[in-house]
Amino acid sequence: MTAVEQTPARDAAAPGSPAGPRPLPLRVAVPLAVAAGLALLVAFPPYGVWPAAAVGVALLAAAVHRRRLRAGAGLGFVAGVALFAPLLSWTNLHTGYLPWVLLSLLQAGYLALLGAAAAYCSPLVERRRWSWPVVTGLLWVGQEALRSRTPFGGFPWGRLAFSQDESPALRLAAVGGAPLVTFAVAVAGGLLVAAAWRPWRAGGRRWAAAPVAGAVAVFAAGLLVPVGVAGDAGRGVTVAVVQGNVPRLGLDFNAQRRAVLDNHVQATLDLAAQVAAGARPQPDLVVWPENASDIDPLRDRVAGEWISRAADAVRAPILVGTLLLGPGEHVRNAGVLWRPGTGPDLEQLYVKRHPVPFAEYVPLRDIARMVSKQVDRVRSDFVAGDRPGVVDAGPAVLGDVICFEVAYDGLVRDTVTGGAQLLVVQTNNATFDVAEARQQLAMVRLRAVEHGRASLMSSTVGVSGFVTPDGRVSDATGFNTRAVVVRELRLGDGRTLATRVGVWPEVVLAGLAVAALATSAVLRRRRLPG
Repeated sequence: MTAVEQTPARDAAAPGSPAGPRPLPLRVAVPLAVAAGLALLVAFPPYGVWPAAAVGVALLAAAVHRRRLRAGAGLGFVAGVALFAPLLSWTNLHTGYLPWVLLSLLQAGYLALLGAAAAYCSPLVERRRWSWPVVTGLLWVGQEALRSRTPFGGFPWGRLAFSQDESPALRLAAVGGAPLVTFAVAVAGGLLVAAAWRPWRAGGRRWAAAPVAGAVAVFAAGLLVPVGVAGDAGRGVTVAVVQGNVPRLGLDFNAQRRAVLDNHVQATLDLAAQVAAGARPQPDLVVWPENASDIDPLRDRVAGEWISRAADAVRAPILVGTLLLGPGEHVRNAGVLWRPGTGPDLEQLYVKRHPVPFAEYVPLRDIARMVSKQVDRVRSDFVAGDRPGVVDAGPAVLGDVICFEVAYDGLVRDTVTGGAQLLVVQTNNATFDVAEARQQLAMVRLRAVEHGRASLMSSTVGVSGFVTPDGRVSDATGFNTRAVVVRELRLGDGRTLATRVGVWPEVVLAGLAVAALATSAVLRRRRLPG
C-alpha cells in the first residue's frame, strides 16, 4: 500500500469553517473503496488469500478518514458492493438475479454504516493517534454484531473471522470466538493504515515500520494459543459421512426426491458391503446431509423402510437430514437419528432453529410478493425448533447444526454447553456452488478451533469432510460427486475459554465501539483540533 498524502480536498470541515485536516480526494478515495472490497473478497475461499483481509480493512479506513458522514457511508457502500456482490454470487445460480442483488445491497448497507462510523471517529483517532487500530477493530466487531442479528435474525456470511481459516489468527477463536478473530484482523488493518498515512510519519520509515511489525505480530499471536481437543472423553469414534449426490444441481433437485434418497441409501449399502469385505472400518455412526430425504420418512412407509434397510446393513445409527411435515401446513428441517433394528429415535431429533428467511419461510409475504412473485416458490413455511441440536447417538453426543446455522455463534455454542462431544454440520449445497461450500467449510474450521471439538460437514453434493480441533481438514470430497469418507475422531468433553465466556467478548468489544462513537461525539461538540 502506498503512502497517503494530504491534499487540497476538503470533506471533513464545513464550508466557511477554518482550515482543518483534509481527507483524500474522491478521485483517490473511490478507487480505494473498490480496492478495499476486492481485497476483502480474495481473503475468502475459494481464493483464500487471508492477509488481504487486513489490507482491505486498511484501504477502507484510509478512504473514509476525515470525511463527512454521508461521504463515509457512500464509500463504505461502494466497498460493500465490491465485496458482497461477488462473494454472494452463488445465490443467483438457480433463483435469478433479484435475490442476489437485494441481499448484496442489504449487506453492503452495513459496510455503509461502518464507513460512516469510521468517518465520525476521525476526530478521536486524530487526537489519539495510537487509537486508530483499536477503534478500527471495535467498529468492525460492532458492525458484524449488528449484521449477524438484523433483520430477521441476521446474515453473518462474510465476517472477517471466516476469511482466516488458513491464518494463524484462526487459533484466537479458542479464546474469544469469531468476534476476537475479527477484532484481530481489523486491528492489523488499522495498523497498516496508520503506517501508510504519511502526515503521521514524522519519525520517518523506522516509525512507519513499527505498525507494520505490529500487524504481523497480531496475526502471529495466534501461534501462542494452544488448540486441540477440549477435555478428553477417553475414546474415539469412527464416523462415516455419506455424500449421495443429486441427479442434477439446482432447485429442482427436490422434484427428484426419491432419487436423492435412493442415492444415499445405495451409497450406505455399498459402504456396508465394503465393511463386510474388510475394505473399510466398521463405523460407529453414519451421517447423511441435510435434505438427504426430502420425503418425510415418519409418514412415508417406503422411505422409512429404505432408511431402515441402510441402517441395518451398516449396523450403525444414521443421522438423517430430512423434512418433516407439520404441524399443520408447515414443514420442519430436521436431523433424525435412525437406529439399526429399531428405526427412528424421536427422542434424538433436532429441528433447525434458524430457518432461512425468504428461502425456508417468507416473512411479510404479502409485501414481499409485491417485490417478486418468486417468494411463492416457498409454498410451506418452515417452523423453527426450540432446543439446541444435542443428539445422543450412543457412541457419541453430537452437536448438530443445519446448513447456514454454522455461521451463528450462539447456535453452535449451545450444543457444546449442552454436552456435545463432536460437532456435525448437515448441509445441502445442491442449489449453490463449490465456492459457497468452501466458504461454509471455513466456518466449520473456525467452530472446531473455537470449541475444541472434532467436527465434520456432510453435504449432499460436496464439500464434505472432517476437521480436527486445531482446524485442519481431512478427507475433503469433490463437488457434485458421490463419495463416502470414514475416519476415527477423538471426542472431547471439556470447554475452551471461548466456550466458557460465550457472547461476552462480542458484548465488550461492541460496547467499546459505542463508547468510541460517544467519545467522538463529545470531541465534535467541543470542536477540538485534530
